Amino acid sequence: MKQAALDLPVETRFGRGDFLVSDSNRAALELVERWPKWPARALALYGPPGSGKTHLAHLWCERSGAALIAGDAAALEAPEALPAVLAVDNAERAPERALFHLYNLCFERGGSLLLTLPAPPAALGIRLADLASRLRSLPIVGIAPPDDALLTAVLLKHFGDRGIAVAPQVVAFLTARMERSFAAAATLTARLDRLSLESGRRITVKTAREVLAAEG
Repeated sequence: MKQAALDLPVETRFGRGDFLVSDSNRAALELVERWPKWPARALALYGPPGSGKTHLAHLWCERSGAALIAGDAAALEAPEALPAVLAVDNAERAPERALFHLYNLCFERGGSLLLTLPAPPAALGIRLADLASRLRSLPIVGIAPPDDALLTAVLLKHFGDRGIAVAPQVVAFLTARMERSFAAAATLTARLDRLSLESGRRITVKTAREVLAAEG
């Protein structure tokens, strides 16, 4: 018998102990933790959706005392009111002139700036030439697609964030057959959680197979 699944909030933890480290993200973590001994006042951190860029931005803010702001936040329209030490998450969503102004202010004030992006600045097609030039001059560090160990750990973290206990064979089944991306891990755990709530069944290899088959 089906029952309605409630969209309960999922607690995402951003502590250092919650960040899962592997060869795909170690360089990014090491550079974030190297602050304030960066090669420049600003850093561009890029990676695919769900790869941990926001988590690293939170860790950097905790380390540096920086504020964290979304790239599409209205506050970016008045960057002079923002602090000199700042992380901009999903910076590609920011108005280009506002981001250009913010970049200049950061350097003028002797501050620090962390930008999270989906790709290196050179690949983003930035129209404002002055902004494109400045961002391309930044040191960059990327997060690569997950290896088996990290993908397993990411699945376990998503299940843990949802308060779900799953057997190791379920995670092994998913890891061997799912799309190899951080975004897919988040989507799969959410769908399995919903299916379990609606059907009243535990998450097993059978339910994992059903969800993977439905994704085609």
